[in-house]
Amino acid sequence: MRNIILLGITSLLTDVSSEMIYPVLPVFLVMTLGASPAVLGLIEGTAESLASLIKVFSGYFSDRCRLRKPFAIAGYASSALGKFFLYLAGSWHLVLLGRGIDRFGKGIRTAPRDALIAESSSEHRRGEAFGLHRAMDTWGAALGVGLAYLLVARFKGDLREVFLLSLISALLGVVVLFFVKEAKAERIVNTKEKPRFCWYALDKRLRLFLVFSFIFTLGNSSNQFLLLRSKELGSSLTLTILFYLLYNIIYGLVSYPASWLSDHLGRKKILVLGYLIYAGVYFGFAVNNSLSVYWFLFAVYGLYSGFTERVEKALLMDLSGKELRATVIGLHATIVGIGLLPASLLAGLLWKFLGASIPFYFGAIMSLVSAAGFWIVLKDL
Repeated sequence: MRNIILLGITSLLTDVSSEMIYPVLPVFLVMTLGASPAVLGLIEGTAESLASLIKVFSGYFSDRCRLRKPFAIAGYASSALGKFFLYLAGSWHLVLLGRGIDRFGKGIRTAPRDALIAESSSEHRRGEAFGLHRAMDTWGAALGVGLAYLLVARFKGDLREVFLLSLISALLGVVVLFFVKEAKAERIVNTKEKPRFCWYALDKRLRLFLVFSFIFTLGNSSNQFLLLRSKELGSSLTLTILFYLLYNIIYGLVSYPASWLSDHLGRKKILVLGYLIYAGVYFGFAVNNSLSVYWFLFAVYGLYSGFTERVEKALLMDLSGKELRATVIGLHATIVGIGLLPASLLAGLLWKFLGASIPFYFGAIMSLVSAAGFWIVLKDL
């Protein structure tokens, strides 16, 4: 558990940094730099998608090198660098660069780190291990959003100061990572032969799961559209930050127990329930025009994230072989990331030309389709 706790601390500190920025970034782009919702979609979609292309390669080379820690350190360090470019941004172009470097770092670190979590825990406690890591990660996010609220109130709209201060926590997270112990090579692979990746050699259930994950992603645009939606309805910047804080608190409270339940009740049931919750919440965002209801919607949205994010990781580990753990994690992240660009661009265009509620109707429909697909594909789990 030592590795898992240290990785959790690193993620906690990194998320403190990231979430100090995330809830204020759409306001900074639209209100300060004069960008449109479509540009917001372009930036988020491009940054996430291009960075996600790195994840499968990072995972694959991590498996071939039988190393996790160096990839994780490089990834977390790159994310810290990206936040410095946000501080320098005078136009949306530099925001795109900063977000790209930040997400590039996430692309490098995600698969090797998750493989290290799997290798640092027993098979029967894998969901619990991922849930503990996610809980620490999410509590860092909640702390970061809380700090953003205090800093926005303190600096009275000078958002660049928030960007600069976020670097401190990001750099501390990199330092903690040096104390993580690399897994032994024999735990990663049992043969001397280097692992080779082939799509058709993967478990059929895994392949279909990845397909339905992509379908869901097409309706899963950036969370910043949720924040922009609340701002459009008249929410102040500080209230918008508090909505996001509530989401992260619920997410943090639910992640560990939901992942623990997946070890005992089955991953499929917990995962499908999470996607059904997502459909209901996005339908709520589409029809609701009252800010008071947003407290409820963001709280329930936290339930969705807690029921799906780490349970999904544990499920991927269940369906993959030991030799390709990081590769499969990276492949899933890449497939999801490829879908984020059209998802966010489509959301921005639907918002601009058909109205703010349409992207959320679309997201609800895609989630229902994916939930049905997961239930059928994973019928024997």
